Amino acid sequence: MFVDRAVVTFIAGDGGNGCISFRREKFVPKGGPDGGDGGDGGSIILISKSGKHSLVDFKFRNIVRSPKGRHGSGAKKSGKNGQNEILTIPAGTVVKTYPDEKLIFDFDREAIEWEVARGGKGGRGNTHFKSARHQTPRIAEPGGKGETIKVILELKLIAFAGLVGLPNAGKSTLISKVSAAKPKIADYPFTTLIPHLGVVYNGYNSLVMADIPGIIEGAHRGEGMGQDFLRHIERNKLLVFLIDLSVDSFPSPLETFEVLRNELKLYKTSLNAKKFMVVGNKIDLIAEKSRESVDELKKLCRQIKIDYVEISALKGINLDSLKKKIFGYFHEK
Repeated sequence: MFVDRAVVTFIAGDGGNGCISFRREKFVPKGGPDGGDGGDGGSIILISKSGKHSLVDFKFRNIVRSPKGRHGSGAKKSGKNGQNEILTIPAGTVVKTYPDEKLIFDFDREAIEWEVARGGKGGRGNTHFKSARHQTPRIAEPGGKGETIKVILELKLIAFAGLVGLPNAGKSTLISKVSAAKPKIADYPFTTLIPHLGVVYNGYNSLVMADIPGIIEGAHRGEGMGQDFLRHIERNKLLVFLIDLSVDSFPSPLETFEVLRNELKLYKTSLNAKKFMVVGNKIDLIAEKSRESVDELKKLCRQIKIDYVEISALKGINLDSLKKKIFGYFHEK
């Protein structure tokens, strides 16, 4: 199950109370205070991991608690510390405040460790309060409260190249041909309902490619699958606009490219500053009457000095040339 957004409440453990106790042993007069300290409450720690690609662990566990610290006892015995709750999350996850969604922390790579909720400090026992004027202190500290925080976890997939295109452009077919990813493929729109990641190899080199579900006009307003998946494009270093060249009606290949770029710009202006290339797909299905609109797209790419490659993902035509172009960008990073 793919889950890329979850609302979670993290409750760290309270610290244990300090103990009020006095030494009582036969033949030992005036033993004095010997109350031990309470243990610290357990904290909750998040660690990013590259092998995870979903927040499904939090779908049915929206409240996470860590253990409390144990109370102190006599004979200067300290209470046991509560064990830290350590959770792994996908690299690329951001943590936001709830409900106003302000960024708190960004796990933008793997192996980042962050304490989301700190456990309470254990209280001091009465041994700490003894003084020359106060030989028998009958006071001890209560344990501190553990932190409680309600946050939004939001996953933005980390991939070098992101496939961007209208529904049925052939993104799923392409990623299945150049990697070992096996997305659902069919000849109707919105086959892909979740992003897929695939590792693409070129000799001894490899990179991660993401198949982003189809974008339609109005996606930046939430139409279609809209903003649910537009955010995954933010992590990509290279955007690969996949255009269906077999279309002989509106939108034409050139109009499709303009729609896609406009949707990304309206969602977040910074996306248009990313490196991108244009890939015309289904060259085996180009109708003679649509050749003129295909030439318009090629002409625009030449004018704005953008790489343009024509392929057939289904037939495997020109896929090696496409990989070579993509890895050229990869080695520039």
